[in-house]
Amino acid sequence: MTLTGLENENLKLIIFGGKGGVGKTSCAIATALALSENFKTLVISTDPAHSISDCLEQEVGFNVVKVNGTSKLSAIEVVADEALSKFVSVHQAALKKLLETATSLDNDDIDDMLSLSIPGIDEIMSFKTIVDFIEEGEYDKYVVDTAPTGHALRLISSPKLLDAWIKVAAKMRWKYRYMITSFAGSYTQDEVDAFLLGLKKTVKRIENLLRDDAKCEFIPVCIPELMAISETSRLLTDLSKSEIIPKQIIVNNVMISEESDFCKRRKTNQLPYLQSISETFSNLNKVEVPMFPEEIKGINALNELKSFLFESELIYKHIK
Repeated sequence: MTLTGLENENLKLIIFGGKGGVGKTSCAIATALALSENFKTLVISTDPAHSISDCLEQEVGFNVVKVNGTSKLSAIEVVADEALSKFVSVHQAALKKLLETATSLDNDDIDDMLSLSIPGIDEIMSFKTIVDFIEEGEYDKYVVDTAPTGHALRLISSPKLLDAWIKVAAKMRWKYRYMITSFAGSYTQDEVDAFLLGLKKTVKRIENLLRDDAKCEFIPVCIPELMAISETSRLLTDLSKSEIIPKQIIVNNVMISEESDFCKRRKTNQLPYLQSISETFSNLNKVEVPMFPEEIKGINALNELKSFLFESELIYKHIK
């Protein structure tokens, strides 16, 4: 089987997730490479320990760069601290006024607070960056490489975190509005109200995007090992709580070769796990990728991986 449906023009966002070390990054980039043959594509890393630079053998960083050797593929590694700094810089006036009118902090305290990171802000800023790119509309496809499972789930739940923050801020503003109305008889909305309304709309856009299976698809990556299967099963259960239902799964590092005793033993050892994957994820399209003899790095190796993910008939004999 191969990955299907990703070239649907309505599908904008493709997210790869799974346990650490299962090959999410290489699968995400290979998929982006395939899509870039027909679509202008951006591959985005939200993993704090970015590895797409290593996989592409090209420096990426927190600026969009063209992927060498391709015509329609670009890449970026989202740095949460830099995304937060940019967010604060753009909305500094509204944030300062919110704190000025809702707290007893002085200007120095407010400046110190705005310079701090906030728990959970990494995922919020990462997803906001993704949505900003999508709304700019410069690309046809956006492929996201996430960190291991826990981070991916926090990324998916980031709209709820942001919504909770907005509700607290709105409650603070309601008290301020009540006080102004009591003394002045009326209240005129200002940049803080517009800022909070804009954030609320961002939350709704993210939630709508994630829950629209015509526009967003989550692809778990697994390997034929017990821990990976268990973690992937829990991942799918948690995703379902956010109304995200994967359609297909990549089973990576499947031993195909029987050229040596080691290969034969490894292949035999994997058989019950492959059976378990087949039974546990029976409702998903399963794409098996053979174990490569070398680390997947560079465009040539990624193109080879791409062929396993997207070409329907492939002879495995050269993977020894």
